[in-house]
Amino acid sequence: MGPMSALVRTAHVGPAAAVVVLALLLAVADDLSPGRVVLVGLAVLAGQLSVGWSNDLVDLGRDRAVRRPDKPLATRAVGSRTVRVACGLAVLTVVPLSLACGWAAGIVHLLAVASAWGYNLRLKSTLWSWLPYAFSFGALVVFVGLAGEPADLPPWWAVAAAALLGVGAHLLNVLPDLADDEATGVRGLPHRIGARRLPAVATTVLVTGSVVVAVGTGLASVGSLAALGVVAVFAVVALTGRGRAPFVAAIGIALVDVVLLVTSA
Repeated sequence: MGPMSALVRTAHVGPAAAVVVLALLLAVADDLSPGRVVLVGLAVLAGQLSVGWSNDLVDLGRDRAVRRPDKPLATRAVGSRTVRVACGLAVLTVVPLSLACGWAAGIVHLLAVASAWGYNLRLKSTLWSWLPYAFSFGALVVFVGLAGEPADLPPWWAVAAAALLGVGAHLLNVLPDLADDEATGVRGLPHRIGARRLPAVATTVLVTGSVVVAVGTGLASVGSLAALGVVAVFAVVALTGRGRAPFVAAIGIALVDVVLLVTSA
């Protein structure tokens, strides 16, 4: 692995890309101008890079203690100084990019990034580990709405559904790392729920998000009813399946929730 590739992987490129794509889709669905769509995407990208890099810097000791082979910092494929510099540049970049989308929008986005940093620095190991995900995902929808010209606040149900999507994403994201986290003293909400019950709880949260969007957009619409039907099938698999089936089904519900959010914007 080359240094640049290692640096990119340290930024948690998969989840970061997912959040950036979600922001871009919401911006397009909200009819933002092409220039604003680009600004929104760049601001969210800078914020996500800072969050990913800071996460691995904070967790460096724990990752080395459990010998995580998937963590470039822990394996020394990239130096901590390089990641600190990159993280600092991302922080310096996210501020002007966010504020360029409008003062109100910029402040909301910077609060969302600060919330994610709060997870990295402290809340990850507490019962409140879900809160930054709920706040930051909900704030992302508000940020995109306020970045429009004219600025417009999204409906409450869109914010609530995004917050639920964030909590569900948190529960699913932690599932593969439960054992390593517990071995190094991390006891967030997912760890307290436990691996056996976690897929069911994540499914319940994500299904609730689906229902919120469907109610907000009108249950009579064909699209909402079809989406709820797909969600119901995934939910049955998530609650009754074996092996990796519940995890995959919960991911499927999350994807349906994203589609519902974007198409309802």
